[in-house]
Amino acid sequence: MKRIILFIAWSVIGILPVFSQPTKVEINKLEAVSVSMSAAKILGKNTIRITKDPAVKAFDEPTFAKLKGVNFKNGTIEVKVLSRLLKDAPADARGFIGIAFRINESNAKFECIYIRPTNGRVEIQLRRNRATQYFSFPDYKFDRLRKEAPGEYESYVDIGLNEWIDLKIEVKGVKAKLFVNGSKQPVLIVNDLKHGADLSGAIGLWVEFGTEGYFADLKIRSDESKQ
Repeated sequence: MKRIILFIAWSVIGILPVFSQPTKVEINKLEAVSVSMSAAKILGKNTIRITKDPAVKAFDEPTFAKLKGVNFKNGTIEVKVLSRLLKDAPADARGFIGIAFRINESNAKFECIYIRPTNGRVEIQLRRNRATQYFSFPDYKFDRLRKEAPGEYESYVDIGLNEWIDLKIEVKGVKAKLFVNGSKQPVLIVNDLKHGADLSGAIGLWVEFGTEGYFADLKIRSDESKQ
């Protein structure tokens, strides 16, 4: 079986968090949850290609490749993503791709931050303002958040389709911050993760309808020593 290299780093309990040596992860270390996944090489990188199961019609659902044996609560998640539109993608597809975290065992609860690459450079300011998105499954999907708190859980960032985008998510308690392409300041700040500070769980490589998503160079740092 072809190997996919993902970089996973863990802290040592009781000392300041540090990155360990990179760990090779085979594709069989991932659990497909309402997605199809396969090994792929694109633009010189070994990656995992993920597409959403078309049978899942609802949006902002558990549609991810979940890392087995990971229990994440606070810390940092970094990954490179590349998004393309499928040939049969509908007109409202945006190349949705991101990271789900604190996924419980049954996939019934999790937090997620994703991007909409097609919105980053479109000539419509309102859509540009919606290039990033936070949602919380199952009760706080993007449409509810947009209705109840317009502009609070989405933001602008300069991104596009068919290019590598570096995502970094910092999570601590009820707060999460998204950094893109090495930005010194977060492009999105969530001050009230809807499941609160105590939920912990797996990490998932998340995609939505119409997306052909590629993931590489994943790093995870757990900050358990700071809790």
